[in-house]
Amino acid sequence: MIIQRLLEKNLLESIKKNSVLFITGPRQSGKTTLVKNLFKDYLYKNLENPEIRLFAYSDPKNFLNQSSKLIIDEIQRVPELLSYIQSIVDEDEKRRFIITGSQNILISQKISQSLAGRVAIFNLLPFSLQELKTINFYKKDLYEQIFFGFYPRIYDRNLNPLEWYPNYIQTYLERDVREIKNIANLIDFQRFLKLCAGRVGQILDLSSLANDVGVSVNTIKGWLSILEATFIAYRLPPFYKNFNKRIIKSPKIYFYDTGLVCSLLGIKNKEQLQTHPFFGSIWENFCISEMVKQNYHHNLNLYFYYFRNKSGSEVDLIYEKNNQIYAIEIKSSATFSESFVKNLYYLEKISGNKIKKIIIYTGLDNNQFKDVLIQRWMNMEL
Repeated sequence: MIIQRLLEKNLLESIKKNSVLFITGPRQSGKTTLVKNLFKDYLYKNLENPEIRLFAYSDPKNFLNQSSKLIIDEIQRVPELLSYIQSIVDEDEKRRFIITGSQNILISQKISQSLAGRVAIFNLLPFSLQELKTINFYKKDLYEQIFFGFYPRIYDRNLNPLEWYPNYIQTYLERDVREIKNIANLIDFQRFLKLCAGRVGQILDLSSLANDVGVSVNTIKGWLSILEATFIAYRLPPFYKNFNKRIIKSPKIYFYDTGLVCSLLGIKNKEQLQTHPFFGSIWENFCISEMVKQNYHHNLNLYFYYFRNKSGSEVDLIYEKNNQIYAIEIKSSATFSESFVKNLYYLEKISGNKIKKIIIYTGLDNNQFKDVLIQRWMNMEL
């Protein structure tokens, strides 16, 4: 069954105005399914196919002239095509190209150089909770949902996440990582990946991470860039706009998918997750990544932050929308407590501005406490 993606409306609107759409995102996030179903009148070509790749590389002009509307999947396989696409759309404004790629780091520079002003760029991440809910695919049990994660293949083929994620990780290491950077020892990189999973929601300490892996800080910086470029993990920067207080200025690390985190941490089922010492951090990752996915899929272009000062006052997620600051506290509790709102009021006080205050918790009821909105996990939205 095809799940309608939130990004579809923006793609259809954008192709009316732009000659080229570039859709990027992690491997297996549903890019191919999306473009084939949304642009049925386009000729589809996948550069993973060796024969098609050879044709594109050896005769790019004829390859690109097969149709006035062309989908090119995995464009990073033949990035030389980008310069030819530029010439074609400059000469004929009616031509349209949809290009996709899993490894943003390999082609983002070429796209910005070759197609500046001609291309609209979109990020497609694994399913959001909103998308799963449209056809009732989501798991009504919170722990099961976090354990299963959100990669489309798991839902499309009813796969066991316990088997699927280790295979995904292995493919990611052997293909994506090796193609981006020639890493001699993938065992070190895999250990680094697992250590990052154990640090979700924590302030990133590069020296500590480097010591634990046994590599240099510069190596860790390079490897973090790989995780970000391949949409495995991301850094959440600190928020310190107009504040005079002593605050923490290092980012936190999160993964785009909690099923991947559970696999890397060796969590075997939802029962183990429920009592796991890292559950609070994984739950926080779950909520923040849901907001990140909504941001990308609705093409809102919001920027996310966290706040923490050296006294320990912390707010999990902050963003600005329509000149209004939103601040969210994420609590792994099914019972609301007035203590949850303390840091939200503190942030409002030191910021000097009225802010929208939100609590997301594991309970089942939506409530209001004074001027604080209390959301249950199934109703998270920006």
